[in-house]
Amino acid sequence: MLANIEVIEVLEQAEKLGEMIKQSEDYEVYTQYKGRLYDDPEANKLITDFQKMKDDYEDVQRFGRYHPDYSKIMKEIRQHKREVDLHDTVADFKQTETQLQKLLDDVSEIVAKSISPNIKAPRDGIALKDTGDGCGCGSGGQCGCQAS
Repeated sequence: MLANIEVIEVLEQAEKLGEMIKQSEDYEVYTQYKGRLYDDPEANKLITDFQKMKDDYEDVQRFGRYHPDYSKIMKEIRQHKREVDLHDTVADFKQTETQLQKLLDDVSEIVAKSISPNIKAPRDGIALKDTGDGCGCGSGGQCGCQAS
């Protein structure tokens, strides 16, 4: 077990690594597009409207197909989600966010593998993903995701 001083040193090095990442081009581009997203009133309205629709969606999810507005709300939420995702500002931001996440995943994997090949590193923003035959989220496949 690491002594307290060693733990502090490791944490300080982790902070330095974080600062190095914040100085990367990927982070710089990410913050630029994040600012553009926050400054885009049309994108913000789409996102706010979508968040409101999610409340109806969650209500429908509790009752499933037995909810009287199931088909209508499911169709509306898919259409609105598509509209949000296809908005230029949102799409650009998501692309830069994905690129930054890839950098973070690569760094995590390098750190983990330097310790042991058996250490699981997060990938695609998901830590400890199941790599077996089952679903990666641990819900027994009920969420619809698939193991990669």
